[in-house]
Amino acid sequence: MSLDFELLRRAPDVEAANLHAVDAADRLLLDLASEARWPAEPGRVVILGDHYGALVLGALDAGVRGIRVHQDELTGARAIDANAAALLPGLSGEYRQLPLGATLLEDASLVLLALPRSLDALEEMLAALAEHARPDVTVMAAGRIKHMNRSMNEVLGRYFAVVSASLGRQKSRVLTATGLLAAGQRPEARFPLRQSIAVGLDAPLELRAYAQTFGGAKLDPGTRFLLEHLEIPPATDRAVDLGCGNGTVGTYLAVKHPRLSVHACDQSASAVASTEATAAANGVGDRVTVVQDDALGTLPAASEQLVVLNPPFHMGNTVHAGIALKLIADAGRVLAPGGELWCVWNSHLGYRSQLEKLVGPTRQVARNPKFTVTVSTKE
Repeated sequence: MSLDFELLRRAPDVEAANLHAVDAADRLLLDLASEARWPAEPGRVVILGDHYGALVLGALDAGVRGIRVHQDELTGARAIDANAAALLPGLSGEYRQLPLGATLLEDASLVLLALPRSLDALEEMLAALAEHARPDVTVMAAGRIKHMNRSMNEVLGRYFAVVSASLGRQKSRVLTATGLLAAGQRPEARFPLRQSIAVGLDAPLELRAYAQTFGGAKLDPGTRFLLEHLEIPPATDRAVDLGCGNGTVGTYLAVKHPRLSVHACDQSASAVASTEATAAANGVGDRVTVVQDDALGTLPAASEQLVVLNPPFHMGNTVHAGIALKLIADAGRVLAPGGELWCVWNSHLGYRSQLEKLVGPTRQVARNPKFTVTVSTKE
């Protein structure tokens, strides 16, 4: 290959010395796909979960054309486009980014897959693939060995007759699945996931979650602690649920405060669909607007009264504060003077000084051994 993988960037995602745009699993997957011989006919290769474009650009560089791509995270999708434009500008038209579904997967004969952390996410992708791809499709799924387990083989085995594992290389491995099982032999579709939870409302809150949504259809314990203490100013008529996930916070606010309209956003397409489903299941879909966004990029500065945030502290498999600080900073940008950011965070992370710096004066509302709830006021 002529492509220099070291030139790949993560931007617009957070970049740091310990965060990389390509790993050994990407390289191994591309090498094994090449050894197995790429499909000669354009439009037969699908790539799922490519983080920043290593798989897409590697396949293009190997001569594959008409690639279809699904990347759930908006920053990842934008990074793929940016890397393609910078490193293979003449081939940017040889791939398409598509949602998980028929247009993405129909007639696919080879699917390259970056193994997700969640078994549910893996199963959701395989269920869609089994419904729409060719019967003779081959799936090659790569991951770092420390993040792989036999349950992944078992999930693949629910959909394929033969699952084999490659030799390990640089602490990475590829699982190859062939022999797609007939419809009656495969599990029935079970997404979105569903759960009813009690959160102090008149009726249980109905949660819905597609599988690539962080946390699934569960109530995150930090979110529960936040909701127990969240108070909104009396004159507030609009709230922002930043990093909406399965829609717990935004839907809770809309149910509890009928005067409120809610702007919910997440960079995950799965989370957007989950929040829409959760809001609809609780009868407030008309007051919860959900958008896929990189932080709060679609909102103008000084435009909002209230932002609620439970920031992540992982980026993929790496613990890193960069994404949380990015979200906090953008909340500070969109808040109008006097507006409030309500935030819950793992107490040991000590975000208070950053909240003071990026938003404004911050007071502690509640604290337990694990979580801290704060409110920061924009000056």
